[in-house]
Amino acid sequence: MGGGGGVGERGVVGERELEAAPALEGVGSARVLRLVAMREITLRLRNRAFQVITGLFVVAIAATVLILNAVDGSPPTRTVALTAADGRQAASIVAAGRSLGEKVQVRTVADAAAGSRAVLDGDVDAFAQVTASGSYRVAVKDELGDALGSVLTVAARQTALEGQIASLGGDPATVGRAVQTAGVAVTALRSDEDRSGSRLLLGMLAGGLIYVSLITFGPQVSQGVIEEKSSRVVELLLAVVRPWQLMAGKVLGIGVVALAQLTLIGVVGLGLGLATGQLDMPAGLAVGAVATALLWYLLGFAMYALLFAGAGALVSRQEDATGVTMPIIVALIIPYMVGLTVLPASPESTLVLVLAMIPLFAPILMPMLVGVGAVAAWQVVVAVVLTVVMIVVLVWLAGRVYGNAVRRSGTRIALRDALRAG
Repeated sequence: MGGGGGVGERGVVGERELEAAPALEGVGSARVLRLVAMREITLRLRNRAFQVITGLFVVAIAATVLILNAVDGSPPTRTVALTAADGRQAASIVAAGRSLGEKVQVRTVADAAAGSRAVLDGDVDAFAQVTASGSYRVAVKDELGDALGSVLTVAARQTALEGQIASLGGDPATVGRAVQTAGVAVTALRSDEDRSGSRLLLGMLAGGLIYVSLITFGPQVSQGVIEEKSSRVVELLLAVVRPWQLMAGKVLGIGVVALAQLTLIGVVGLGLGLATGQLDMPAGLAVGAVATALLWYLLGFAMYALLFAGAGALVSRQEDATGVTMPIIVALIIPYMVGLTVLPASPESTLVLVLAMIPLFAPILMPMLVGVGAVAAWQVVVAVVLTVVMIVVLVWLAGRVYGNAVRRSGTRIALRDALRAG
């Protein structure tokens, strides 16, 4: 994911802003935010690298789903040949296959010679004949295989059982119906929704995509701030625009592009996953999980982008960016690694749940928990409220750092100096 505007592109747009800057005086905050955001959106949508990378991600997601569907582990259909005289065994063989999770179909042949030819020609996997004792005599080309062998063994035992019932004066059909209607009544002692493999996969993919997008687009915010800091564009803009407006507009613009990219990938992956059956869950549940993930992405991007913007304002060279952004990147890596290692084995882990309530970790961990179904609604609400509160605080805090530090060039500026500078 990613792709950002180069220095040359920023230079062109910057010159236009230099000419338009005086006209921004007296303009409302909403319009200023829109103008700054549109600048960032235009830069990135026109960037060739962004377009290519987005296309590659969509193709990769689609190819992954289609490949998984093509190599799905569902058992292949086995074909067994029977003579017309033994045709009554077809129902028993198919039923035995169904009980063992194997797909078996039966084909009728004229005689034993025709059955043998069908095996040698590869038209059927096996040719079965019923012996006087009720057992099966099976002919195969090379080997029978464990799966089909188990199916025929179960069917042969059923045939032998019916023969014994008949010899004792009983009715095999009556006994067969009694056996088929017998079952197991299951009572779930837990009210939680089933956490199938599909739900786990959806949750892990949601958290993973959010992580990749945040760790890609977040640093682009700091890179853009550093690029502009080295030019006179920022100085002129800040003469007529408040620092928080310029910073918030930048965050908004990059966020819109990132969200559009993530939404496109999510729609393609979700659509193909449901269409091919790789996501074995109700469509409403899958769409709800994806919508929740997008909401958390918006919150996460707003929070982390503000942090990256403030950090970028502390330095004047791209080479120094790593030093100020590394703590933010570590804060992104921690929840992703915890979700990746702990959540699959222990969805109800207290550690994961506690970390998911912390605003810095919630945007990655909460979509995972929601996808798996291992979190209560009130816990999600609390995490959202805490994250929104932190975003509000960061708008003021990062805006102050940005406004005080972005005008100063040269060596790296200490955070405490940026906070108290006038």
